[in-house]
Amino acid sequence: MSIFTGCAVAIVTPFLSDGSVDYERFSSLINWQIEEGIDAIVVCGTTGEASTLSDDEIIEVIDFVIKKVNGRVPVIAGAGSNDTKHCIEKMQKIQSL
Repeated sequence: MSIFTGCAVAIVTPFLSDGSVDYERFSSLINWQIEEGIDAIVVCGTTGEASTLSDDEIIEVIDFVIKKVNGRVPVIAGAGSNDTKHCIEKMQKIQSL
């Protein structure tokens, strides 16, 4: 693993009126950030919408971002939790993506 340098964006997760993730807008936002020169994307961090998502939704969102980014910039995936065991379990799921 290399040392991270540069500027990372804590990307927002857009939602539809029914509360589901708006993946079409999310895709556009990810592409725009990369085209504008961002060095990395932070997804589902502790300052964002992750606290309002289930673990399954978090994994789905992170998986989407990893696939959409497709290696163009690093993806920093949030696995924060107030419970150490839960955090470790979530990180293991994320690492398997």
